[in-house]
Parts: sequence; C-alpha cells; structure tokens
Amino acid sequence: MKRGSSLGIASVLISIFIWTGCTSDSSLDNPRQGTITVAADESFRPVVSALTRAYEGIYPEAHFNVLYRPEQEAILALLQDSARLAIVTRELTVKERDIIRKQEGAHRVQHIAIDGIALITSKANSDSLITMPELEGIFNGTLTDWSGLKDSNQSGKITLVFDDANSSNLGYMLKHFNVEDVTKLRIFTAGNNEKVIDYVRKNPQSIGFIGVNWISDGDESITYELSKGIHVLGVSDKAEPASIADYYQPFQRDLGRRKYPLSRKLYIISREGFAGLGGGLMTYIARDVGGLIIQKMGLIPAIPYPREIELRSEQNF
Repeated sequence: MKRGSSLGIASVLISIFIWTGCTSDSSLDNPRQGTITVAADESFRPVVSALTRAYEGIYPEAHFNVLYRPEQEAILALLQDSARLAIVTRELTVKERDIIRKQEGAHRVQHIAIDGIALITSKANSDSLITMPELEGIFNGTLTDWSGLKDSNQSGKITLVFDDANSSNLGYMLKHFNVEDVTKLRIFTAGNNEKVIDYVRKNPQSIGFIGVNWISDGDESITYELSKGIHVLGVSDKAEPASIADYYQPFQRDLGRRKYPLSRKLYIISREGFAGLGGGLMTYIARDVGGLIIQKMGLIPAIPYPREIELRSEQNF
C-alpha cells in the first residue's frame, strides 16, 4: 500500500509538472502569434504604425499594443518591464542596461533607420532657409528675433514648438547645441507632432520641430493634409552659404547622402529573453520587407531591402 501510494503521488506530481510546463510554454508568444506591448516615441507614430500593422497582416494572431510616449517615458516603460520593445533615437545608458540586467532581463539593440528632424514654418512666413550657426544662436539665446536671421523679411520673437518636453525632438536639439538652461528660450510644447504642425500653420513667428515621417509618405492622404500651409526649411551647415545648393532638407535624397545636418538614428531596443514576437518584428525589419516600409515612410532603412535585377540580352555572343 505504501509503495502504491508513493507511486500514485509521484504520478500526480509528474502529471502536474507536465501540465504546468506545457501551459507555461504555450503562454509564451512566438514570432507568429501572441500579444506584446511596444513603447515608441510619438515622433515615429506613422512609421511604427505602418510596420506593426504590416506584420499583423502577415500573422493575424500577432498583436502589438503600441504605447506612443515621449522618448524618456518610452524608455522608462522598457525599464519597468511594462513594454517588451522600445523604438527610440538613442541606445540605453550603462545605468539603464544595469537596471534590466538586475531584473534578469535580456538586452538587444538594433539600428533600423536614419531619420531627420524637419524644421517647419507657416507659409505665411516666406522665410524658408536657415543655417546651423543661426540655429545655434537661437538655442543659446543670443538670436531671439526673426529680424536677426540672414535675409529674413519679418520681425518678431521666435517661438520654438515641440511635441513634448521629454520628446526625442527637443532632447536631440538641446544636446546638439549643448543647451543646459532653457529658461532663455521661447519654447512651446503642443502635445504631439500633429499639433505642432497645426500650431505652426497658424503662427508665422514659430518654428516647429517634427519627425519627418509625419509629412513624407506621399501615398497617405493625411500626409497631404498635414503638409498644407507649411514650409519645410532648408538647412545649411555653412555660416555663409554660397547658393541654394548649400541647403538641405530632411527627405530621402539628402538623408541618404548624409547631407542633412539634423539627421539621427532610430533604434529598436528589446528586453526579450527568448525567441518571441519582439524578435520576430526585429527580424522582419532587418531581413524582410520591413526595410521597404521604412523607405516608403521617407526614412533611410539601416539595412536596405535586397533587390535582384535580372538582365537579359537578345544578342548572341
């Protein structure tokens, strides 16, 4: 009896272990199915939405819950393990990587695209060119009026319009010009990139800073609507540009040639420690047609989609 009872208990324990193990394994997502949360800087909503919707279209049982947040909040979501992936413009710091390591999480980073910050003004403002030295003067507080810009035809205080105080757009500009004290600057935060565009359209004395993917997908009607009533400024890194050819815009031609002065990298950061849905999306972007989607949205894919060209000749040699 004792032996039979022991065998019975062992059988039950083995059954529970097997059932629990199977349940645990089946609860994990994989590259073809499951639901995960992705945190992304709001500046990249158009391209992130296009990528995740395309992946869901291929794998109907895969779902992405995307949290669009200012960059610092997106990274915080990753560190708090409330997001599996973060799509942002910088890599994690050593301290941030240590936080994930102490949580026994994994850390993987993938460069996916080159982006440009677009500077926009109202079409009511005929100024459409600016130099990096002028921008530096604006951000260090020594150039505060439109009349101080070369060949400007208007006057009035310059207002800098961003989506959020914690966004990648503002963070990039402050870091680029080594700005530590923003109290001298006239900065207005509109709430998101679309609201930046709307504010600038109505306020000719403002300069807006947005992710270029908001206005660079020529196939989307929203791009056409958002682009109405605004100029995209040409930017030169020269103090005294010789001609219009010294100015560049944040579109693919100049991004691809590495000419636009305000370009930046876009990354996916993962804390996924197994072959899950997050890794599937990263592979899709790196090896499959994700690069074509990035290109369609006006950015430069870090890994261009390979194209095969077959040449045929009717002539016999």
